Amino acid sequence: MEWKHRHVLDLKDWTRNEILFLLGQAKNMDDLMDRPIRKVPALRGKLVVNLFFEASTRTRVSFELAEKMLSADVVNWSASGSSVGKGETLRDTAWTLEAMGADAVVIRHGSVGSAHYLSKKLHRASVFNGGDGAYSHPTQALLDAYTAWKHFSSLEGRRLAIIGDVLHSRVARSDVQVFRELGCEVVLSGPETLMPLDVAAMGVAYEPDPRKAVKGADMVYLLRIQRERQEEGLFPSLDEYYLRYGAGEDLVARAEKGALVMHPGPINRRVEIDSTVADGTQSRILQQVRSGVAVRMALLYLCLGGVMA
Repeated sequence: MEWKHRHVLDLKDWTRNEILFLLGQAKNMDDLMDRPIRKVPALRGKLVVNLFFEASTRTRVSFELAEKMLSADVVNWSASGSSVGKGETLRDTAWTLEAMGADAVVIRHGSVGSAHYLSKKLHRASVFNGGDGAYSHPTQALLDAYTAWKHFSSLEGRRLAIIGDVLHSRVARSDVQVFRELGCEVVLSGPETLMPLDVAAMGVAYEPDPRKAVKGADMVYLLRIQRERQEEGLFPSLDEYYLRYGAGEDLVARAEKGALVMHPGPINRRVEIDSTVADGTQSRILQQVRSGVAVRMALLYLCLGGVMA
């Protein structure tokens, strides 16, 4: 199919066919990662800048690996130590990057809409949203979908239970968009204080009891509890959160037999997930990490018009 996306900002306007096409391309990249030489010249001569204003391990490193496996030239631009620390605006930083010849910019920023803003200021370069505020994390959602799709072959009619801090989670919002588009039923669970007010508008159900939420679930997705939220008094304590909402073996046993356990990382053991579950046979957490490289390779390849040798 003809690929129409120049940027990857969010997934609101992505069709089911586009998502499935992307997953198919990710499978090709996944296979490439098993070769003795895991590098192809698809993006040789392209310059990709990773612009991270927030801390990141999985997203930043997997993008960098994806870029290098496709033979792109890579620049890692950290906000600390750059002119941003001297007061340079995002607009001027963007123009500077484009003047240097950047073909693509991967951005993570704490402000909602930062990736959209950057895409409007860059006239030539593609923009990839590595997470903006609590709004969107499209590449994480696509790698989550790829991980589940690779296991089940089809996600039509499957049930996904997302448990945790949905209110502050850019991952949850993007996952809802992708999994619903692929035919999944999605249910949210967690403290009411950590739920957005627009749950109904998201087209999903809310079940406060996680034991009921995971009933019939083919995938149990645990969101990271942001410890700083505890200071805001949104839940009593980490211990109480674990007792009520943490994923132990008893909770996972209430889901469908063989249900996948997923987490965007980094995990807080004995907060949102027990080690027996995180390291268990149903866990797909490490597979998600590998999927991140394959999916980001596919996105870079498609959006930058790569050519495989």
